[in-house]
Amino acid sequence: MTYARFDALKQYRQTGVAGNVEEASPHKLIAMLLEGAIERIGRARTAMAAKDVTTKGRLIGEVIDIVGGLHGSLNMEAGGELATRLATLYDYMSLQLVKANLHNDPKLLDEVTGLIREISGAWNAMPDQYKKQQQAGMAGASP
Repeated sequence: MTYARFDALKQYRQTGVAGNVEEASPHKLIAMLLEGAIERIGRARTAMAAKDVTTKGRLIGEVIDIVGGLHGSLNMEAGGELATRLATLYDYMSLQLVKANLHNDPKLLDEVTGLIREISGAWNAMPDQYKKQQQAGMAGASP
């Protein structure tokens, strides 16, 4: 198991996303992380509206951990410009999440949700051939 996969697995376990993580392919693991981030942002938005500061902060923290795991799974050498752009986007999303938490701004949560949905859509639309290459450890960049 590569370090990036181990780190992503650790982030996944720490944030409590359900599913069979141990047997998930690298592609499926990333898809599960993206799905878990979207789900938690929705719950954080609900907690924000209910003025439940503790739950909101915990959930946003979990999303930041997931985004950090995604960032850590990038192969900057093999991924080239795509990996660099994703790294920048993940940094931006983390900053927006911190601001959303600090200022109780649901618009920022919506912005990050939209960005994650775009990444997730592209990730899930990836051709099967690339998914198989990734499982064999030949992929250049995770989202």
